[in-house]
Amino acid sequence: MTNSTSPAPAPARAGRREWTALGVLMLPLLLVSMDVSVLYFAVPEISADLEPTGTQQLWIFDIYAFVLAGLLMTMGSLGDRIGRRRLLLIGAGAFGAASLLAAYAHSAETLIAARALLGIGGATLMPSTMALVRTMFTDPDQRAKAIGLWSGVMTAGIALGSVTSGVLVEYFWWGSVFLVNLPAMALLLVLGPLLLPESKNPSPGRFDLLSVPLSMAAVLPVVYGLKELPSEGWNVRYVVSVTVGLLFAALFVHRQRTAASPMISPALFRGHGFTPAVVLNTMSAFGMMGSAYFTTQYLQSVLDRSALEAALWSLLPSVFIGFAAPVTTRLVQRGVDRAHVVTGGFLVAAGGYGLLALAGTDSLWLVLAACGVLACGIVAVLAQLTDLALSSAPVERAGAASSLMETGTEFGGALSMAVLGSVGTAVYRHEIPSSAPGPARETLGGALAVADQLPGRAGNVLATAAREAFTSGMQGAAITGALLLAAAAALAARGLRGIRVRAERSTRNAGRADHVSPSGV
Repeated sequence: MTNSTSPAPAPARAGRREWTALGVLMLPLLLVSMDVSVLYFAVPEISADLEPTGTQQLWIFDIYAFVLAGLLMTMGSLGDRIGRRRLLLIGAGAFGAASLLAAYAHSAETLIAARALLGIGGATLMPSTMALVRTMFTDPDQRAKAIGLWSGVMTAGIALGSVTSGVLVEYFWWGSVFLVNLPAMALLLVLGPLLLPESKNPSPGRFDLLSVPLSMAAVLPVVYGLKELPSEGWNVRYVVSVTVGLLFAALFVHRQRTAASPMISPALFRGHGFTPAVVLNTMSAFGMMGSAYFTTQYLQSVLDRSALEAALWSLLPSVFIGFAAPVTTRLVQRGVDRAHVVTGGFLVAAGGYGLLALAGTDSLWLVLAACGVLACGIVAVLAQLTDLALSSAPVERAGAASSLMETGTEFGGALSMAVLGSVGTAVYRHEIPSSAPGPARETLGGALAVADQLPGRAGNVLATAAREAFTSGMQGAAITGALLLAAAAALAARGLRGIRVRAERSTRNAGRADHVSPSGV
């Protein structure tokens, strides 16, 4: 008698329906990422119309990102339980309603509440879109292409948000920056049930309600503290905020290890490749967000460009993003080890920081080139790490896996603001003349405001010194960023070695465990 083992059937390849559905999923992804920066040019009009206090203006800006970060893990886990398509459509309805409320807000309090609701809607949309990509594209090669597109759209959306805001405010009123969300969300609500398959964990267990406040208490204080440190230095309040968040993070981890039905299953981290993907994804977000903190100020305050002109210039590096993810995906598909591709992406991004370190006070094209090189490297890394994380995780936990990747992105961005912002600020304060007035020694914006009030040559001298000091700070931050990304490259070369084949095998085996149906039954 001869024993033989039949090979596992090849994963089904996606057809026109799935690729069309991917286009539909790009709509909420683009808008959620745009909403991070969509208020940049609307602030003067909002201030004149609603007359918010300084604190209220900060909350109008920040509440969206804080709520989004705090609820990502909750919504990712919820989608695994009730269905990712269902959660996506609920989130789309909420996002559209909140956009309408924000557009016609008659007070600062109403706008803050609307932005918080937008954050809740965004937290449902981000992990749901990624998880649905995982379930629609079971063929590894097709999934890698789809995730490459997903990564490119997400990155481009952040750049498009500020430009869209500038154009709309130029020709309409400030509420139009929110109304632009409505047609896309309406289209998603119409086409989603027709094109998107429903998928969920067939045996999710009870939803652990205690993990919801624990996860928010872990994420929000850390993100808040890290984002505020660059502006005010190592203020005790922000250090305490980060410390409290880390304590709650330890409690959250303990809860996930001991609960009968945890929100985030510890088994996820036993998937071969998942843990290094999450860690390296956080480091890639560090690289992506850190440069934006300096280059936006450089274009406006050092080169003296208008806000809209600076935003239009900042779009130029985004042109190259569309090529980075497809090229690296093709390399992996042709047999190049994923570890080599991710390592190369980090090194390219480090090279972008290296170019930024060479910038002077009149280096527009060098800075744009540096941003383009950096963005290409980071997008290539993001696409590969997202594909690896989702391939390594069981399909029934795709929502939770997606939410962890997104939460890591939020942490990486906040950490980058804290570290690189602190380096830049320290160098600026060291380089600015000691004779400069107090506000001028704190920030470039403060120095330029003081310079405008000084007569003749004195104002020009202070403005020139402040711009040179800021550029020196940017150079110091860029060197720090380059070193950290080089370290990430070394970590990727070691941590991702030999993972590619095993991750793809686990994808084929796990792909049959999820409950997927086009009709949502």
